[in-house]
Amino acid sequence: MLVYKSNQKRRLKSSVNWTACIPLAAIIGVFWVYAATAQEPAAPPADPTAEMKAAIDGLKVGLDTLWVAIAAFLVFFMNAGFALVESGFCRRKNTVNILTKNLIVFAIATIAYWLLGFGFMFGDDGGNNFIGLQGFFLGGEDNSPATGDAYKGIFGSLNWTGVPLEAKFLFQLVFSATAATIVSGAVAERIKFMAFMLFSFILVAISYPITGHWIWGGGWLADMGFWDFAGSTVVHSVGGWGALVGASILGARAGRYGEDGKTRAIPGHSMSLATLGCLILWLGWFGFNPGSTMAVGDGRLLAHIALTTNTAACTGALAATIAAWLYLGKPDLSMIVNGVLAGLVGVTASCAWVTLPSAAIIGAVAGTIVVFAVGFFDKLKIDDPVGATSVHLVCGIWGTLAVGLFAVGPDALIGNGYKLQGGVGPAAGLFFGGGFTQLWHQLIGIAAVGGFTVAFSFIGWYVIALITGGIRVEPEEEFKGLDIGEHGMEAYSGFVKESE
Repeated sequence: MLVYKSNQKRRLKSSVNWTACIPLAAIIGVFWVYAATAQEPAAPPADPTAEMKAAIDGLKVGLDTLWVAIAAFLVFFMNAGFALVESGFCRRKNTVNILTKNLIVFAIATIAYWLLGFGFMFGDDGGNNFIGLQGFFLGGEDNSPATGDAYKGIFGSLNWTGVPLEAKFLFQLVFSATAATIVSGAVAERIKFMAFMLFSFILVAISYPITGHWIWGGGWLADMGFWDFAGSTVVHSVGGWGALVGASILGARAGRYGEDGKTRAIPGHSMSLATLGCLILWLGWFGFNPGSTMAVGDGRLLAHIALTTNTAACTGALAATIAAWLYLGKPDLSMIVNGVLAGLVGVTASCAWVTLPSAAIIGAVAGTIVVFAVGFFDKLKIDDPVGATSVHLVCGIWGTLAVGLFAVGPDALIGNGYKLQGGVGPAAGLFFGGGFTQLWHQLIGIAAVGGFTVAFSFIGWYVIALITGGIRVEPEEEFKGLDIGEHGMEAYSGFVKESE
């Protein structure tokens, strides 16, 4: 009975509590209806097609950005290749100096390009067609007309129309550092470390971006119709011209050329390092050339560029082997290394616009001329320990001319059914029915960039010589080696030294 009464009280209490909620529920209902009538009609469901398109566009930008970043990493790794090739081709008493230059040059290039170079190269030029006037410190928007939507992006914004500006900067930065690194090899074994650092800074901050703006930044050469896909002129010839002027002003290494006019060979200390460096550079070129697409696309153009790049490297190696065998009597390994690099430099300007057979011819010609270019500079008594001027300058010029000879034209098939759409690319070259027009444009570009870079380099080296008290080390320091004189250390401490 007690249990029954207790349960009955609980039910009654529960009933009372529920009944008390009725007025509160009524008030909530009134305000709910009022709020519903006061609101605008509900928006229609989102268009699934638009959402899918936005998702696809976002994925495309992400993939393109990832590809550009990976390509930049590959080109950055080329610094290791240059360091090994240069140190291997030079004497071991200068190894630390060469490694130090190749290490520090990227740091110098980064600061120089961030402060000034990128703005001069890709900033809006206000219509002067000569030099960019904004975008310093990586600020503002890049509106280079030559680059299209794939290059445009606002710093700090998440609403990209293409590859983010930071990704573009990183990719272009590693290119600029390559131009400065080319100079290092030609002036090796006798230049003051400070002089090289100063020249690297002004090359990347001023000279390289100005001529680069003419071509890749929408300047006057681009308007005229000059084309250079990945930098045979923009990067390699510019570095080669600076190297040529530097080597000429420095003079030859002690004992390189005898009074009787004969050339005395100064062998490098490690062909193992040079060969490994060549292979690293070969790998890096798969970022250098295919990465210049700045987009993945459907993959066909990217794959075609990778194949033209590799084909030219292989024919360059074979041609250099044959030429050296016939010209020197032996298949010289140093010439084969430079033959690979010559083929790569030679196809860099045209890799997106030529067929595979054309790429093979371009590489073979480059591999042949590099052998004779080395001898040509020796006859002029221009001492280049690693052949940088022969590889990057001579073959850079050849590669730029090759666009005017072998380009198939923007409407022709270049490989596996792929056609460049929208008229993007050079006119057909001389050998493909295009006449001399494109070749003439390429010649003008070569002369203009060469003339400006040579003049700038002469002035630059002269001013630096005033600052550093000359750009060449003292004869005693050169005899002992720059490792001790410039850095106070040895690369192979404890090893028995042969007479040098």
